[in-house]
Amino acid sequence: MPKKEIKLFDKIFLALLAFAPITIVAMYLRVSPVIVFFLATIAIIPLAKFIGEATEELTVYTGSALGGLLNATFGNATELLIGIFAIRAGLIEVVKASITGSIIGNLLLVAGMAIFFGGWKYKKQTFNKTGALAMSSTLLLAAIALIMPAIFFITAPDSGPKVIGELSIFVSLFMLIVYVAGLFFVLYTHKHLYTEEVGEYEAKWSKTKSIIILLAATLAVAWISEILVGSIEPIVKALGWTELFIGVIFVAVIGNAAEHTSAIVTALKNRMDLSLQVSIGSATQIAMFVAPVLVLTSLFFKTRMSLVFNTFELISIVVSVLIVNLVVEDGESNWLEGLQLMMAYAIMAVVFFLHP
Repeated sequence: MPKKEIKLFDKIFLALLAFAPITIVAMYLRVSPVIVFFLATIAIIPLAKFIGEATEELTVYTGSALGGLLNATFGNATELLIGIFAIRAGLIEVVKASITGSIIGNLLLVAGMAIFFGGWKYKKQTFNKTGALAMSSTLLLAAIALIMPAIFFITAPDSGPKVIGELSIFVSLFMLIVYVAGLFFVLYTHKHLYTEEVGEYEAKWSKTKSIIILLAATLAVAWISEILVGSIEPIVKALGWTELFIGVIFVAVIGNAAEHTSAIVTALKNRMDLSLQVSIGSATQIAMFVAPVLVLTSLFFKTRMSLVFNTFELISIVVSVLIVNLVVEDGESNWLEGLQLMMAYAIMAVVFFLHP
C-alpha cells in the first residue's frame, strides 16, 4: 500500500480520537445510553490502534523477548479492560460472548479480509506453512480447553458451582502454560519461522514518547470501557439486542480494530506471514491468554466467571478453527478462500443476531 494511503489511515485514526472526550462529555450530560454506547464504540477504535502502535515501537528498544511480553499484555488491553469491567458489572455472558466474537472475528473476518484483498492484488500468495499450522494447532488446543468444561457440565449437571469454578481455574492455568510456551517457541526456539517477512524496523517514536502514549491510551481505554459496559444493559432494553449479539459482534470487533487494519495492510504488501501472525495470532492470544486471565481475575469480584460456554458459542469457535486450518494447510492463499471465510463470518453474525 502506498505511503499516502498509510498516512491517510493515520489521519483517520487521529480524527477518531475526538470521540473519546465527546463520549465522556455525553455521559456527564446524561445523553441517551444508546448514543453513549455508539460513541464509546467509535472512541475505543483509535485508542486500541495507538496501544498496538506504542507496543510495536517499544519492541525496538526492549528486544523481541520483552517486546513479545508487551504485545501479549498491552496488545489485548482493550479486550481485557472491557472484560474486567463487564465482570465487575456482573455481565458474565457479555464477557464470554466477546471472547467468542474475538476468536471467530479474527479467524474469519480479519483473516478473510486480509486473504481476500491480498489475493485480489496477487494471484497467489504464499506463507510459511509450519508457522501457520503451529498457531492453528494451538487454537485447536484452545477449542479443546473450552469444550471440556462444557461437556463436564452437560454430563455432570449435579456438579455445583464450586466444582465448575475449580475446573475452570485449573484449565485456565494449563492454557496460560501453553501460551507462554508458544511465546518461547515464536520468540526463541523457532523464531526463524516468523521473522522472514518482518525485517528490520526503525522506530518512529522515542522510548519516552512510546511509554507516554501507551500509558495514556491504556488509561483512556479503561475509562471509555467502563462507560461502554455501563451502556450495555440500557441498549439491550432500548434496541432489543441480546447480550450475546452485543458481545460477539460489537465488543469483539471494536476490541480488534487495530488488528483489522494491520492484517489488511500487510497482506496488500504481500507479507502474508505477518498478516496471518496478526489475525490468527490475535485469536490465539484471546483464547489462550485473555480468557484464562479473565477467569482468574474474576476471583477478585463477587461474580465469578467459568469457562463453560454455551453450545452455540462452542460450535462457532470449533468450526472457525477447522475452516482456518483447511485454508492454511497448503501454505498458499487466494481471494476465493478469503471470500469464503468472510461469508462464514457473515452467516454466523446473522445467526447470532437472530438467536434469542
